[in-house]
Amino acid sequence: MNSFNFFYLTEKLCFCSQMKAFSNCIAELRNSKKVKYESKMMILQGIIKSSNGFNNKTFFFVSLISLLLLFSCSKDKKAAVLLKNYELVWADEFETTGKPDTTKWSYEHGFIRNNERQYYTDRIENARVENGHLIIESIKEKFKNKNFESKEAKGGRRFNNDSADYTAASLTTKDLAEWTYGKIEVRAKLPKGIGQWPAIWMLGETWKQEGWPKCGEIDIMEHVGFDKDSIFGTIHTQAYNHMKGTQKGKKIFIDKPYDEFHVFSIEWTPEKIDFLLDGKVYNNIDNEHKTTDEWPFDQKFHLKLNIAIGGGLGGKKGVDDAVFPQQMVVDYVRVYQK
Repeated sequence: MNSFNFFYLTEKLCFCSQMKAFSNCIAELRNSKKVKYESKMMILQGIIKSSNGFNNKTFFFVSLISLLLLFSCSKDKKAAVLLKNYELVWADEFETTGKPDTTKWSYEHGFIRNNERQYYTDRIENARVENGHLIIESIKEKFKNKNFESKEAKGGRRFNNDSADYTAASLTTKDLAEWTYGKIEVRAKLPKGIGQWPAIWMLGETWKQEGWPKCGEIDIMEHVGFDKDSIFGTIHTQAYNHMKGTQKGKKIFIDKPYDEFHVFSIEWTPEKIDFLLDGKVYNNIDNEHKTTDEWPFDQKFHLKLNIAIGGGLGGKKGVDDAVFPQQMVVDYVRVYQK
């Protein structure tokens, strides 16, 4: 939103307050197509800050309630989260149509990790924005491996498989947006079926220099199709990782993950990482204050959204070809910091 629109809306809010016509003002702002989520947050945060020092506390209580209604009653489904001491620093509400915003997301390509069977592409068939959502779609199809060398080549599927049986997408904020600490929140519906392995996760910026798992990994949400009522929240480090069987993670029951949106999030500070499902903490990792082998989480991390097919965890019970295509549908991604 440009500065003209912001000041117009702010002045309108003040004028309405003076005229004691909050309901009409909120209705106008709520229905305005000019006002995106980030702009609403700017207005709300400005009112909260400006309320300090005013004598009429009741007036500003009514103001804040009205502004909250601006979010909670809006037709665009974007519910506001008023987080004490947090400010929205990055978000994608997926309000365009077509390919994801290239200023916020890039792609991984090919066979990447974990002996997974999908070939990651940047095609619109596998990743697109439509109807206010990001769609990441897994498809059963034959797809040529551009990195194929020979059947005898070392390096696994990436170089010795001439083609893939499945495609999907892995989106990342690497080199575009990275954060140290904060609340990272993703609202999404998950793909279903044995062999599907959707994930919302983060890697430390030192992954290229130090490699995995020394760089650190935060799995905000992992789900495997053969365990349809559960999600996992996990960390991997040099000391705690699945190669050693020492990873620190927990799983929690999730109701209707394929039919209903859920909010997957972490709250990450220098002292701990909390894992949340729909606002409730189900796993907590404390900083032991030892070395970076235990706690590599004082550096910047980037975010990844992807569907994997098969692989070390997702493929433990095979892949059900009858379920394709499948989608992870993402309503929003939001990052808050103090």
